[in-house]
Amino acid sequence: MTAAATTTVIDLPLDRWHAEVSARVGSGDRFAGVYASHSGDTVLLHALVVGGPVVGCLRTRLESGPGALSYRSLTPEVPAAFWYERALHDLSGVVPIGHPRLDPLLLAREPGQPTPRPGHVDLTVLDRHIHSSATEQHGPVDVGGGGVFTLPLGPVRSGVFESIEFLIETPGEDIPHLNIRPHYKHRGIAKRFETLPVQDGVLVAERVEGIASVAHALAFAHAAEALAEVSVPRRAQLVRLIHAELERIANHLDIVVRLCDAAGLAVPLARFGWYKERVMRLVSALCGNRFGRSVISVGGIAAEPRLAPMTVSDRLAEILHRMRGDRDALMVDASFLDRLRGTGRLDPALAASHGAVGPVGRGSGCDDDARRRSYDGYTELPVVAQVEHHGDVLARLRVRWAEIDAAAGLIRRACDRLEAAAEPIATVPTAVPDGFALGWAEAPQGEVLYGLEVRDGVIGRCFARTASLHNMLLFHDVFGGDVFTDFPFIEASFGLCYAGVAM
Repeated sequence: MTAAATTTVIDLPLDRWHAEVSARVGSGDRFAGVYASHSGDTVLLHALVVGGPVVGCLRTRLESGPGALSYRSLTPEVPAAFWYERALHDLSGVVPIGHPRLDPLLLAREPGQPTPRPGHVDLTVLDRHIHSSATEQHGPVDVGGGGVFTLPLGPVRSGVFESIEFLIETPGEDIPHLNIRPHYKHRGIAKRFETLPVQDGVLVAERVEGIASVAHALAFAHAAEALAEVSVPRRAQLVRLIHAELERIANHLDIVVRLCDAAGLAVPLARFGWYKERVMRLVSALCGNRFGRSVISVGGIAAEPRLAPMTVSDRLAEILHRMRGDRDALMVDASFLDRLRGTGRLDPALAASHGAVGPVGRGSGCDDDARRRSYDGYTELPVVAQVEHHGDVLARLRVRWAEIDAAAGLIRRACDRLEAAAEPIATVPTAVPDGFALGWAEAPQGEVLYGLEVRDGVIGRCFARTASLHNMLLFHDVFGGDVFTDFPFIEASFGLCYAGVAM
């Protein structure tokens, strides 16, 4: 992190906390999440807000008493809190009074089954939830009228799609409304961090969203480095940037593959799939793992890169040179563009009010990129956000094409600088002191935020906020005028990782 990007942590009484969160969001700050941390009988609520270069955490304490722990819901004033407060209720048992719908989001519990209470060390609770035999509830019904029925799509679908259930309420072909149930992918991530040594927390962070392993490892490491007050050597910062941008390119190519699959274009499907595979093989040759795992460590990187910097640059340039010819052909294919143009439009006003992140937000005019709150090599190699304003599937694809080109340029410039760099690969902290810190990174899906709390030298609570969780709520709102055959295009263009939603 740099001095230009700062974090603030403010403790407030409950009534002032609610008013301050609402006021900051009302004045233009982006709401980025709310979660609870348990310590004994005390619950600490954390609200995350982002304003320009400042990432803020507003905290308040809930004391236990008769009845359930509760507070006045943020959702009526801050609609972006809707899913966060449902997740908070599932995991911590805290009741946001006045919330419009507290249906289970992440957990289906048996009557009397205790909540996991992240931060309260009791790992036996985790096993009971992962193997819960709670009866599956019927989904809610929001649309009435003659001929309207609910079509469940999922949780098991074709191919390698992640488990999720979409309850589509429809009169036959249009999609006026759908409900989303992501809990099938819940793995108890919050509890799995608890009691781990801080260095080992990277291993769990890399598995929150496998396709964004590097970004999650970076966000976790940034929080730990802030606590330990260590500076990452310049050479390690540049290596981190290279891995993060290779991850971005592979993910964006995967979205192209899914769009070609939805359009039934077999040749582009095969060719872009091969380009993605070649990028992942390059990552594997560079570090020994196709997903870039075990590269990031607290204080730097875990090992020397296995390829010379210019070898990485040259191989990537050759892959993308061949890819651009196929991209140019695809982006003038009338039948392909017809399926994307005007489909799944996310209104820019809604995207801005919710604080949409990543290509989903930038495709609807939200000029936000966590890399501009500079960290690692982005301090030396600043990023210009790629923004479109039409808000449809085509706009989100154009953002990703532009980001692939920008990522290639960043990698080339980082490799040039690495040739002359001679610093060590890490500054290993002797110990990470107890305390609380925030860390962030820009994943291919958007901003990843971590709230890390260290107690007695080990992880007491770690909140991993994914871009997928933040953007998933907006998926309800992009089906105006769209039909069933548009669904796979819209889903692919959002690029969400459902494991990162359910955690």
